[in-house]
Amino acid sequence: MGSHALRERVFRANVALAGTGLVIETFGNVSGADHDAGLMAIKPSGVPYQKLTTMDMVLVSIETGEVVDSALRPSSDTPTHLELYRAFRCGAVVHTHSRLATAFAQAQTPIQCLNTTHADYFRGDVPVARPMTEAEVASDYERNTGLVIVETFRGRGLSPEEIGAVLVANHGPFIWADDPMLAVEAAHVLEYLAEVSLAARIINPAEPAPDRFLIDRHYLRKHGAQAYYGQKKPSS
Repeated sequence: MGSHALRERVFRANVALAGTGLVIETFGNVSGADHDAGLMAIKPSGVPYQKLTTMDMVLVSIETGEVVDSALRPSSDTPTHLELYRAFRCGAVVHTHSRLATAFAQAQTPIQCLNTTHADYFRGDVPVARPMTEAEVASDYERNTGLVIVETFRGRGLSPEEIGAVLVANHGPFIWADDPMLAVEAAHVLEYLAEVSLAARIINPAEPAPDRFLIDRHYLRKHGAQAYYGQKKPSS
């Protein structure tokens, strides 16, 4: 993939993110990676979504974190995105401050896998990362945010491929996927799941969880070698 194509994909995903209503003002960002080229493209820092252009997307070296071919500063969350690309080898990362997912992050409460819609996207609870230490916040804060996310998955034996989202304590959600548009879609669904989970807690505080076999069936019908949801991709 050429650098212009990468920028275009990330630009379109940022526009799509703004259209979901998950972001206000200049909050949030979408990035995309071309691992073969060693590049990430990400929204520039502090630029309103309605003013973005394709060429505003900032190219950054995944290995070094240095800006490539851009006069704009990348999102302040760039070091977080880079750590996720390095550890998870994902194709895209989305960060929002969406209302209810952020409320769950603020409450340091995971979004539990309580229904089949959740299982269609995430094969288990969306976890909350541990609160960051004063030292982690004081030095390399954004990079340490990424490292704490990676620690959450590796330390708890969670699969970043099967659960492509996390709630950063007192901050908000980060979501990743193979493609920028898929990551935006997952971020949109995550906010819906947070809304449904909150309603379920009000209706029944006990929140009965579904059996594991139901979660697995819904996840695997959309993901993996035996997936049968949707239409087959045309052969090349």
